[in-house]
Amino acid sequence: MRDDEPRLTSLAHGGGCGCKIAPGLLTDILKGMPQAAAFPDLLVGRETSDDAAVWRLNETQALVATTDFFMPVVDDPRDFGRIAATNALSDIYAMGGRPIFALAIVGMPIGKLSPETIGAILAGGAEVCATAGVPVAGGHSIDSFEPIYGLVALGLAHPDRVLTNRGAKPGDVLILTKALGVGVLSAAFKRGQLEEAGYQALIGSTTRLNTVGADLVEQAGVHAMTDVTGFGLLGHALEMARGSGVRMEIDAQAAPVLPGVEAMIAAGIRTGASDRNWASYGAEVSGCDDPALRTLLTDPQTSGGLLVSLAADRAEAALAMIRSSGFDHAAVVGRVLEGRGVRVL
Repeated sequence: MRDDEPRLTSLAHGGGCGCKIAPGLLTDILKGMPQAAAFPDLLVGRETSDDAAVWRLNETQALVATTDFFMPVVDDPRDFGRIAATNALSDIYAMGGRPIFALAIVGMPIGKLSPETIGAILAGGAEVCATAGVPVAGGHSIDSFEPIYGLVALGLAHPDRVLTNRGAKPGDVLILTKALGVGVLSAAFKRGQLEEAGYQALIGSTTRLNTVGADLVEQAGVHAMTDVTGFGLLGHALEMARGSGVRMEIDAQAAPVLPGVEAMIAAGIRTGASDRNWASYGAEVSGCDDPALRTLLTDPQTSGGLLVSLAADRAEAALAMIRSSGFDHAAVVGRVLEGRGVRVL
């Protein structure tokens, strides 16, 4: 960026997946939408809060489609583009699919940001897409008050092997593939209180592609999967619990946490999205009375990890495969029981 340009994060009222509409408000908004007509080839729609829509093309292929965009969580334009693209492609991997191409979504405050800065954002996104083997085939742009970037991503999956929020079974265990705390680190960055090591931890987590999701679909005993983003671990676990008609227990002590995050929470660093998340779904969560723990488990994760529900006897092999793919923080973080809601242990 040029020295005379404003910080990217100063141009936005929020950043990353913390910009999501609060889950409770979103539910109220969607209640006003008419019921979708029945289409036999629409395998996954909006009914169960899944990460992407899925349309059966033929007996062996289904199209997985999603869109995801947000405002900057960091000031470096290339890093912003990388994070946003990684996050958008994650929705395809979270359904067990593999992305095939993408379209860019671009809203930029023309006059405040130079063409070079805007180009660097797009170049960062294209870099991630190239790593994933995905061409950015086009897109749409507008002059916007706030900088916005993301992707429409399309992928392919086998129609009989799509993973959704609906498949978790009592007796399953829950694996989380990335450490928590991205929202807290982002808040510290905006305050100017994040050191270089913390910044590198933030970038390293948010730009790691969730390609392992497409590999997990091939593993026996994997029943459900979602990615953990703006609603925090508790919010996305609750969506899976609702979709599957089960109860989930989260072992808070087993949840992986990025370095320095717990100390930052103790110092009062948090995002406003944590409070919005808890206000939306806290009534369905028990055992989370400690304010610091609640901040961590409701922390909005930008380009977060995958939450995987799988048979207990398959967990060790799956965890080894996930860690061998570079997800060093991956851990078993809970289990699935009969009942409803989410309980924190």
